[in-house]
Amino acid sequence: MNLSQLENGVFFNEEGYRQLNLFLAEKNFSKIFILVDQNTHLHCLSSFLPKLETSIPIEVLEMEAGEANKTIETCNGIWQVLSELGADRKSVMINLGGGVVTDLGGFVAATFKRGISCIHFPTTLLGMVDAAIGGKNGVNLDGLKNQIGVIRPPEMVVLDTSFLQTLPAAEMRSGLAEMLKHGLIQNEDYWDRLSDLSNLDLSDLDSLIEESIEIKENVVQQDPTEQNLRKSLNFGHTLGHAIESYFLEASEKQKLLHGEAVAVGMVLAAYLSFRTESFPQEKLQEIKETIVSMYGQIEISREDQEKIIELLKFDKKNEAGKINFVLLRRIGEPVMDRQVTNELIYDAFSYYLDN
Repeated sequence: MNLSQLENGVFFNEEGYRQLNLFLAEKNFSKIFILVDQNTHLHCLSSFLPKLETSIPIEVLEMEAGEANKTIETCNGIWQVLSELGADRKSVMINLGGGVVTDLGGFVAATFKRGISCIHFPTTLLGMVDAAIGGKNGVNLDGLKNQIGVIRPPEMVVLDTSFLQTLPAAEMRSGLAEMLKHGLIQNEDYWDRLSDLSNLDLSDLDSLIEESIEIKENVVQQDPTEQNLRKSLNFGHTLGHAIESYFLEASEKQKLLHGEAVAVGMVLAAYLSFRTESFPQEKLQEIKETIVSMYGQIEISREDQEKIIELLKFDKKNEAGKINFVLLRRIGEPVMDRQVTNELIYDAFSYYLDN
């Protein structure tokens, strides 16, 4: 498929670079600030810079890689550097990286001098299909996911899918989890195609990415400020974020990538859907088998489960002290703002861990 543009300023590959250069020329920015982490500095920046056709001064800012650095302290350092380098309200920030870079860079741009222009250039699959789409920006607080942030769309999003060749397999699987989620909440045919990766190859990936973005964009356009339908994008994330936060903060645990934690969360949410929303049992088993075959099974002890459940009270979707879940009646039919008992959550973990 010859990808070029989706709605809402999302551009692909060569057309993306063309539109980016047109945008830079039209806006006549005072300075361009490119935010990278160590990985994108090493693997992406050298091929990205020659494609910028501009005489505007460019500064490169580097942050440390990884979810542990998605903090207000990192933002503070970048704000100070922006100030020292003479950034003004006519500056633009280009966030060249994965979800951590686009989330944090978008937040920095939204808040520096009450907002400067921002362009997302996601380089990971997770960034392309999720983090860079929809205008959510923010940072973690004491290890808790996305507690501080704003909803402010970037001026444009450019996807160069050739950067995916630089990713390790685990990072590709992390992004795939969000694509699987898009299928589960909106489109069973899309879920079915992604579920059987043996029939897919890299030539299919661009069109699958485009379809995933279209699903998310359609949801965001209908509900940009997450009053109702946009909540469905959090399927698997209530417990997934708690699992991710717990494994991030527990020094004895191996860290989980976002998609790895969300994959577990989707199995748990599917089980809760089976118990409370009459979600079909055969589809529940299909979801579990698909996800375990792709991601393996994470060992989560009863003590771990207790601590993960305790973290649920910090979930940003909670209202009036109630922990809200996104569940499914059927694949493609999400239901929002559902509450479940802790006993059911323990049962969900037992189902996930049962071989």
